[in-house]
Amino acid sequence: MAIRTLLLVLCIIFLLVSPSLSGRTQLERQRKAIEISIGVGVGGSGSGSESPTASPSPTDNSCGCSPPASPPSSEPQPSDFPNLKQYYAYLVIQRFKRSITCDPNGVIQTWVGYRPCTYQGFYCAAPPDSPDTPTIASVDFNGFRLCAPTVAGFVDQLPDVALFHANSNNFSGPIPDLTGLPYLYELDVSNNLHSGPFPADVLALSNLIFLDLRYNLFAGSVPASVFALDLDVLFLNNNNFFRPLPADLGSSPVAYLTLANNGFTGPIPRSICNASKTLVEVLFLNNKLSGCLPYEIGLLSIATVFDAGFNQVTGPIPWSFGCLLKVEQLNLAGNLLYGEVPDVVCRLAKDGNLANLSLSGNYFTSLGLSCWDLVKSKVLDVRHNCIVGLPEQRPPSECSKFLWRPKHCPVSHYIPCSLSNCSVKPATSKSKSSEYMTYKALHQPPPN
Repeated sequence: MAIRTLLLVLCIIFLLVSPSLSGRTQLERQRKAIEISIGVGVGGSGSGSESPTASPSPTDNSCGCSPPASPPSSEPQPSDFPNLKQYYAYLVIQRFKRSITCDPNGVIQTWVGYRPCTYQGFYCAAPPDSPDTPTIASVDFNGFRLCAPTVAGFVDQLPDVALFHANSNNFSGPIPDLTGLPYLYELDVSNNLHSGPFPADVLALSNLIFLDLRYNLFAGSVPASVFALDLDVLFLNNNNFFRPLPADLGSSPVAYLTLANNGFTGPIPRSICNASKTLVEVLFLNNKLSGCLPYEIGLLSIATVFDAGFNQVTGPIPWSFGCLLKVEQLNLAGNLLYGEVPDVVCRLAKDGNLANLSLSGNYFTSLGLSCWDLVKSKVLDVRHNCIVGLPEQRPPSECSKFLWRPKHCPVSHYIPCSLSNCSVKPATSKSKSSEYMTYKALHQPPPN
């Protein structure tokens, strides 16, 4: 009886405990399933090892706080600048700044901030189409000695620039297409390392009045159309240009023309007479020009400088040169000229403004009456000619050899002006050659 009662008690206890154990096991399974579904214990390494708990998403706002503010942009915005034009100019300048490889004067250190009009070498004005919007209108890098492989992508991207002066730098490569600069009227890239053929793109610049390409490495021919540009100044000296000068060179309205120190060939174009009312100074100095000295040169009624020294021009001096009443510097030295130095030309020192007449290194055999006084006063230089009775002449054998050569140039005694009516008073003070614009163009600044 007692045993039966004990067994009965044990069965009741088992029935009471069994559901509790089953529920705990099922609860543990459910909890483990929930943990797996939210990533606990799921690693990215594939090794089965436990990985750190994932960081909350940036968009998670479970903490109830506001999302962090975005950091401010380091790039300048258009609103930082006085106007949109200056903003775009800033971008162009900064891009060019990064291409500069040398800056001995520390110029580009000033190219900082949101006011490009204050940068060294840059000047602002309002363009005609935007009178209330000042922007970069002038770039003057003269003497900065900056180094850059090209100015393409710089000057051609400043659409309102009117003057670009970059004398004495170390810019190289060709000149970029500047046809997108409608206001450009002065272009000076002299004394650099630009190369290639004549920059033909400048021919489309209808407002250009000043073009200075001297002291570069340009080569080849000069297109005739450059002399159709409405220029006041054209400096092409000290390059590697060659081939004959265009026959219509005289159609140019240019006042100051330097073609010196190149390799131009052929004659001085007779069309030069068409520039009689515009050409003030012209340098053909030190080329390979040939042919007879044109009579038409004597029609240059306002010319103060005519220099064709050190070429291979031949013939006698036409008497028309006696009409060059405004000329102050007349240089024909180092050529193949011969005959008599005309008296009418030497009289220019009295009747006109002649201060220097250089005829040395030719083959003249005699002097006009008025010329002897100019030799004494050193206005006329006729050394190394064939003039009997004067010191420092060529050896007789050298003179004879030349004078026996066939001569084909005509002797022109026609004087196309009335000297008694058109003579002018001598200038009160004769200028020195260093004061003339064209002669100044021959002086190269010190090496970079």
